[in-house]
Amino acid sequence: MRIQIDDKEFEPMIEYDQIKKRARLIGIQLNVSYEGLHPIFIGILNGSFMFMGDLMKEVEIPCEITFLKLASYEGAQRKDNVEELIGLGKDISGRHVVIVEDIVDTGHTLCHILDAINKLQPASVAVCTLLLKPTEILYKFENIAYVGFEIGKEFVVGYGLDYKDMGRTLKDIYKEVDANR
Repeated sequence: MRIQIDDKEFEPMIEYDQIKKRARLIGIQLNVSYEGLHPIFIGILNGSFMFMGDLMKEVEIPCEITFLKLASYEGAQRKDNVEELIGLGKDISGRHVVIVEDIVDTGHTLCHILDAINKLQPASVAVCTLLLKPTEILYKFENIAYVGFEIGKEFVVGYGLDYKDMGRTLKDIYKEVDANR
């Protein structure tokens, strides 16, 4: 079923059942990787809130959770700079950090996050992202360790991802319908 958000039309791409299964598998991996380490999970707002919620239901090891809020988009347009709206507010020096992202596309925002986090001298930093656009990445990342789904160039909404602040609460992920069809 297609949906309309403002001036764009979207069609289903990834169903919630698939997302839940993938979150479960990643949760199992995290439980094994971080057993005995008491990691801190940092969710990047606003987009990661749904994925973070489902993922943390699967993490059974002792851990902490916090959030960062950044702005790198205005509508569907990427801004030149990444603006920090809500800061970390936790001491992470010597801690094992897992950054939880909704999507890594060009990697611009992730570079900003990693630079800021690494200055705080954590023991380790891994990235867990629901969606990864490998053909769009402009940077080389060694620490993207957990990926839900690889996708192409599609513009997507739903499950935390938005278009003009709309569509975040959709259970499934939708991709923009190709205007040239």
